[in-house]
Amino acid sequence: MNTKVTIAGVEFKNPVIAASGTFGFGKEFSEYLDLNKLGGICSKGLTIHRNLGNKGIRIYETASGIMNSIGLQNPGIEYFVKEELPFMKKFDTVTIANLGGHCVDDYIKGAEILDQTTSDMIELNISCPNVKEGGMAFGTDPSKAREVIRKVRSKTNKPLIVKLSPNVGSIVEFAKIAEDEGADSISLINTINALAVDIKSKKTIFANKTAGLSGPCVKPIALRMVYEVSNAVDIPVIGMGGIMNYEDALEFIMAGATAIQVGTANFIDYKSMENIISGIEKYMKEENISSLDEITGII
Repeated sequence: MNTKVTIAGVEFKNPVIAASGTFGFGKEFSEYLDLNKLGGICSKGLTIHRNLGNKGIRIYETASGIMNSIGLQNPGIEYFVKEELPFMKKFDTVTIANLGGHCVDDYIKGAEILDQTTSDMIELNISCPNVKEGGMAFGTDPSKAREVIRKVRSKTNKPLIVKLSPNVGSIVEFAKIAEDEGADSISLINTINALAVDIKSKKTIFANKTAGLSGPCVKPIALRMVYEVSNAVDIPVIGMGGIMNYEDALEFIMAGATAIQVGTANFIDYKSMENIISGIEKYMKEENISSLDEITGII
């Protein structure tokens, strides 16, 4: 039985990766969970400068999910390189640096710095708002997505994962753009744009009006998008969106994902990823599956 998967020449001991944003840099979880068991850890979203994030309510529970408006709170790339990455590298797991930015120059500078680090891979988050051009996310504008992916690709030799936004008309269009511009892998989906209202105050829950929806409620949408993208591109796909247990993870793998990321589930049970890994192993034994390649994209 072999749970190993390979993405852009990087070998993961299993396909389970801690998603960006819900696992920090692993420090808090390391007191309760053996990080060596994970296939990989994706860092909190990083920007050039330290970011305090959004004001007001940041997390709001909704039916079968949560909404968040964190606002890319992070200590900045330089701090990450000096203080957080060395901790992450202590463990026998793949380290992925998630790169964000609010203009193209931010992404370029960030990629240049991360290219010189010991991080194994870069995950490019193109769901960030382009503050210089009205706030539309890079990942919802085909020309801007193409530009930022191309320029980041030119600044780093590290394996590059492009994380796609689901808030578009055609997810396949953006996946093909990422592949055309040199992405080594695609991860999806990021959170779905959503709204919550407080009927007492007669106002929206979040100061920024809308926020990102994640959790079990988005799984069917994420699964469909992973299926569509994996059938449209020739590079590996990393699936995420409402994965709570090993059955969910296997659905994504059968839909075409080479690996999966777990996010919201970590808030509910800190052993979620460990349970998913053991569940996948148990399933493989019961079904006499020797390698995940046998069921990847099988549907």
